[in-house]
Amino acid sequence: MNIPVFGDVKKFDLTLIRFLNKVSMPALQISLGVIFIWFGLLKVAGDSPANELITKTVYWFNPDIFIPILGIWEALIGICLLVPSFIRVGLALLALQMPGTFLPLILLPEVCFQSNIFDLTLEGQYIVKNLVLIGAAMVVGARLTPMMNERKAL
Repeated sequence: MNIPVFGDVKKFDLTLIRFLNKVSMPALQISLGVIFIWFGLLKVAGDSPANELITKTVYWFNPDIFIPILGIWEALIGICLLVPSFIRVGLALLALQMPGTFLPLILLPEVCFQSNIFDLTLEGQYIVKNLVLIGAAMVVGARLTPMMNERKAL
């Protein structure tokens, strides 16, 4: 028995999937780029809510120098993610930067956790959300077109 409503649902489903296949990668690249530019410029301007956490985590660096440099690095990641020919550079910069974002979980557990490792503070949540950024960056990297010599190997 073929109920017409189910046909409409299938047609809508197929249309939605085609639309998402068309727009999802540009949306992901743009959103990652905007986030990194935004967060980076906040650090450069000295207005990032993460400044205190960064200062406590990398206490061996002068925050007046380190935080703006980190902000420029993050903004550069974002710009690279928005320019197709520089996506690989942006992903490399992101891969170098991301491990450092998890340092507070190790160096400042009292700031990141409340009663146990599953009970995150707001700072801990801010850090753990970077797992989503890493996953999104991996998807962007996986969807890149291989370079000429690599294409033949695939």
